[in-house]
Amino acid sequence: MNTRSKFASTVALGVAAVLALSACSESNPDPEVSKEDGSYSAGGVTLDGPAERIVSLSPTATEMLYAIGAEDQIAAVDQQSNYPEEVKPGELDAFAPNVEAIAGKDPDLVVLSHDQDGIVGQLEEVDIPVYSALAATSVDDVYQQIDDLAALTGHINDAETVTSDMQKDFDKISEDVPETDEPLTAYYALDTENYSLTSQTFAGSLMDQAGFENIADDADDAKETGGYPKLSAESIVDADPDVIFVAAGGEEAAKEIAGRDGWDSIEAVEEDQVVVLDDDIASRWGPRMVDLYAAFVDAAVQAA
Repeated sequence: MNTRSKFASTVALGVAAVLALSACSESNPDPEVSKEDGSYSAGGVTLDGPAERIVSLSPTATEMLYAIGAEDQIAAVDQQSNYPEEVKPGELDAFAPNVEAIAGKDPDLVVLSHDQDGIVGQLEEVDIPVYSALAATSVDDVYQQIDDLAALTGHINDAETVTSDMQKDFDKISEDVPETDEPLTAYYALDTENYSLTSQTFAGSLMDQAGFENIADDADDAKETGGYPKLSAESIVDADPDVIFVAAGGEEAAKEIAGRDGWDSIEAVEEDQVVVLDDDIASRWGPRMVDLYAAFVDAAVQAA
């Protein structure tokens, strides 16, 4: 899957996940290990013991599992899982999941971030437990998912260390958020087709905490698209953002965006504040969210 196709799919799935998150959040209890019967329970899932053969169909979940020390309990990962360095992408396709292929890994837990093609119901029909790590919309959602996975794998103490360290790093980075007379404005380019995201999404919430006013928040279809509107070129130019974040396509996409007719008048282009983000980090909400937040704050410091 090329970058543009991958990102288009991510946008579409992100919309569905964000809309589903609010419906599922009330059913996700705090993670706990029952001392009476030895069961492990979190996120609406109850296991007889810690998961020992996990299939991860989510690159974010794979990163979380490694971070809490549960890597030896992973039986298989999807094609997009590629971090940390020792992770080798698997053959399972999270965008076209096959229940027989997944079941063939003999999992006692499947972790995924979206219910593509109704795969959750298909797995439940063959008695395979599923934990849904839906797209986060806040930092607290990230901590909750790490805690849930820790409870289901028996790594609660490890998770406490991970989230504590993340919070310390987050707080340290926050000290550098610049104070400005007027809020800095930013345009987050999901691709070169003018799709963006609002402050109601995870990356958007980090931009907000870094001190940016998001020009996509005022888009007419911001709400109905679940926070992933498509902006017009005219509205972007008129908004005159101080910073443009390029989330996919690397330097090539940044060059294309900055070189558009009429865009040389935009403050971000004039001042060379078109910032290329690591697309893996930008599209995931795992332990490396601290790195994404740092990129936003660094850009704010440069633009202030």
